[in-house]
Amino acid sequence: MLEDGEVFRGDSVGAEGFAFGEAVFATAMTGYQELVTDPSYAEQILCFTAPMVGNYGVEEERAESRRPHVRGVVMREARGPAWTDWLHEHGVVAVSGADTRSLVLHLREHGSMRAGIVSGDASVEETLRVVCEQPEMAGRALVGGVSTKKPVVYRGAGRARVAVVDYGCKRSILRRVAAAGAAVMDYPHDVDADELVSYDGVVLSNGPGDPEPLEDEIATVRNLLGRVPVLGICLGHQLLALATGHRTYKLPFGHRGANHPVLERASGRVLVTSQNHGFAVEPSEDEEATHVSLYDGTVEGLDYPAERARSLQFHPEAGPGPHDGRPLIESWVESIAA
Repeated sequence: MLEDGEVFRGDSVGAEGFAFGEAVFATAMTGYQELVTDPSYAEQILCFTAPMVGNYGVEEERAESRRPHVRGVVMREARGPAWTDWLHEHGVVAVSGADTRSLVLHLREHGSMRAGIVSGDASVEETLRVVCEQPEMAGRALVGGVSTKKPVVYRGAGRARVAVVDYGCKRSILRRVAAAGAAVMDYPHDVDADELVSYDGVVLSNGPGDPEPLEDEIATVRNLLGRVPVLGICLGHQLLALATGHRTYKLPFGHRGANHPVLERASGRVLVTSQNHGFAVEPSEDEEATHVSLYDGTVEGLDYPAERARSLQFHPEAGPGPHDGRPLIESWVESIAA
């Protein structure tokens, strides 16, 4: 049930009950387990555009966090008991057999919106009433619910020491930074800047929700600038932009999937990227933008050489997705280790 009254029916294949959140869609053909465990999907109902989901089962090492963060899942065809049993065991309300093509076209035309999944006998009228009582995504600060609660050592030794500020960090970001040769420490979202400046570099991670209400986190990023090299990814990119005087805004239906073309302005190369975000940085006449989306021209990267800070809106760690962006993490670790 969408907040504008549209109804899409299917069969319940996950946990029984109710799920409410923002309805969004992802265009990745693979990586369904990575997507539902990505903390950036907190408080959202995810519709897959791929017609069959669950084809290759589930494996613990594919999970991007310890649990699913989506509120619900909508699929055209759920395949295999391993996948549906996993959804049920983790309490994810899910629908199979829905007309996902129509749902995605509706969201593209009208934008992401509040929605609910109901398994049971609730009436359409009652479901719509509850959906419309839910908070909208704009204005919501969600990082406190998905961040690590205390500092955690991910890798204890390396050629550079990197602190990751966890706003809902994916495991693959930690994994790729460590694979590039860094010692990695994972810090809560509310860590003080003074605790981070002793590191060789700081990564600002991905995360859910609207970046603008995160005033304390923005102030921390601003306090890091010029004191330690910074790399922002996804939400971290948006927080760096806000800390340097840019503004952010909500996209109509976001960028979510593993096939988004991004122009790297310096080289002229086109990177095929993995993305998951509903907010974007407003463009400006300044020349900080290093990457732009070839879908809609949105800012996909920023660079502030004087402050030793840069950022990427897309996910260079590629979990899931093509690996075009991975060298950007490796080159950043190389630069701070030199």
